[in-house]
Amino acid sequence: MEISGKIIQKLPLQSGESKASGKPWQVQAYVLETQEQYPRKVCFELFGEQRIKDNPCELDELVTVSFDIESREFNGRWFTSIRAWKVQQGIVDANAAPAPAAAPQPAAQPAAAAEPMMSNTNPFDAPAASSDDLPF
Repeated sequence: MEISGKIIQKLPLQSGESKASGKPWQVQAYVLETQEQYPRKVCFELFGEQRIKDNPCELDELVTVSFDIESREFNGRWFTSIRAWKVQQGIVDANAAPAPAAAPQPAAQPAAAAEPMMSNTNPFDAPAASSDDLPF
């Protein structure tokens, strides 16, 4: 899944040691605000020292975050995490089509081949002359 927006907060780095393996761990959390009519705030986290180094985020930076959502139960309560696995600088719109190439301009026709334009307006209904060329 992906979400795009602006980084509005960087939370303190959390670290510890795994009880099961004894290995150290780190989690860096950020708050992203979407750029929609009704902005949403989403807290996501980067887990692991290498992933944190590979995906630096700065305040007020526009980013697109690729993430997985995971829920787990603890003592009868459910907790949900948004774990980012890639952060790209800038807004990436996956639904946007590539910009079309500029269409070539048609060649100008010689004056003899051009047909005169017919007008359905009555010349007597023309407005009085004014300082601008606008018809209204």
